[in-house]
Amino acid sequence: MSYLTVNEQMDLIRRGTEEIIPEDDLVKKLERSTSTGNPLIVKLGCDPSMPDLHIGHGVVLRKLRHFQDLGHTAVLVIGDFTAMIGDPSGRNKTRPQLTLDEAKANADNYVEQAKVILDIRSVIIKYNSDWLNKMNFNDVVQLASSYTVARMLERDDFTKRFQAEVPISIHEFLYPLAQAQDSVELRADVELGGTDQKFNLLVGRDLQKDHGQEPQCIITTPLLEGTDGVEKMSKSYGNHIGLQDTPEDMYGKTLSISDDMILKWFTLAADADESVTKSVKKRLVDPAVNPMDVKRELARAVVALYYDDETATKAEDHFNTVVVGKGIPDDMPEYTLKGEDLIVNVLFDAGLLKSKGEARRMVKQGAVKLDGKPVEDIQKTLTPNGDQILKVGKRRFLKVTG
Repeated sequence: MSYLTVNEQMDLIRRGTEEIIPEDDLVKKLERSTSTGNPLIVKLGCDPSMPDLHIGHGVVLRKLRHFQDLGHTAVLVIGDFTAMIGDPSGRNKTRPQLTLDEAKANADNYVEQAKVILDIRSVIIKYNSDWLNKMNFNDVVQLASSYTVARMLERDDFTKRFQAEVPISIHEFLYPLAQAQDSVELRADVELGGTDQKFNLLVGRDLQKDHGQEPQCIITTPLLEGTDGVEKMSKSYGNHIGLQDTPEDMYGKTLSISDDMILKWFTLAADADESVTKSVKKRLVDPAVNPMDVKRELARAVVALYYDDETATKAEDHFNTVVVGKGIPDDMPEYTLKGEDLIVNVLFDAGLLKSKGEARRMVKQGAVKLDGKPVEDIQKTLTPNGDQILKVGKRRFLKVTG
C-alpha cells in the first residue's frame, strides 16, 4: 500500500481527470483502504476492436498506472466478449461485431502494447468472456430486466440515432449492461474510462446496487485531440501517435500540434504535474516566449515518458539534423540487399514500414525518396550498388548496402 496520505493520493488521482463521481465516496474508500491496508480494486475495461494503441489510449492507461503506483489493485478487463456486441459509444450507426477469435488476437496485441505504461507484473488481466459466456438465456433476461428502454435512451448517442431514425439493434442495449456485469463480477471499487464511457460506467454503479454491492466510484478522463487539434486521436484520422512509434516520430509529430493544444497535451499526453502545467500556462501568455520552445519541451517530455530522457534528447538532435538542417542522420538502420528487389519489398523486409500495402501507399503519396529523388513507381527496384539511402516521410531513413 501507498505511504501517501489520502490527500496526497487524491492530488495524483485528480491529475488529468474530467470527473470523479462521487468524489466524497472515493475519499471514504481511500480512507478505509488506508486504515485496513486493503487496496482498492480499480477496473479499466478495454475494447479490443482495434489492435493498435496510441497516446490517446495512454491517458486512461496512465491513470490506471497512477493507482498501481499508489499500491492499489489494477484490473485490466479485456472485453473480448463485449467486443462481439460492439460498443455503441460515440457511434452514429451499429458498430461491426467481431468474432471471439478476432477479439482475442487484438487483445493479445493490446496487452503487449500496454506494457509500456502499466506495471504488467502486478496488473490483473481478466477476459469478460470468462463469465459472460457462461450466462444462459435466463441470466440475460434477468440482466436486461434491470434497466428500462427509457433509461437507455437517455444515452446521447442512442437519442440522436433514435431521433434521426437511424436503426438501433436490440443487442446494442446489452453492451452497457454486459460491461456493468464486469463490475459486479469483480466487485470493483473504482472504474476508469474516457468521457465517452460515462454512461456505461454509471450503469455499472446501478447494477452493483441491484446486487447489494457498494457502488463503484467512476473516474473519467478527457479524450485527447490528435495532432490536427480537431478530431479525437485516432489511427483512422491519421492524427495519432502510436505507443510503439519511434522516439523520432513521437518527437516530430508532437511538434506538429497547434499552439492552443500545448497545455492540454502537457497534462494528458505528457502526464505533467501541476507545478509544470502552471509554469507552461504562464509562459504561453508571455509575449517574450516563443511557443515553439515550449512545444519542444513538450515533445521531449512525451518521448521521455515512453522511453527515457536520453532517448528524448537524441530524438530532438535527430529532428534538428534531419528536419531543421535537412540532413541525413549519422545513425540509421541498415539493410543488406543481396539481389535486385522491389523498393516496396525492401521497406517492408527492413521493418521500416509495417506492411507492403503501407509501403505502396507511401510511394503513391510521394513520401519515399531514393538518394534524395522521389520514387514515383511502386514497381521500381533496387540493385546492389554500394550505399543507397531510402527516406520515408520526413524522419525515417534506411541505409541499403550491397
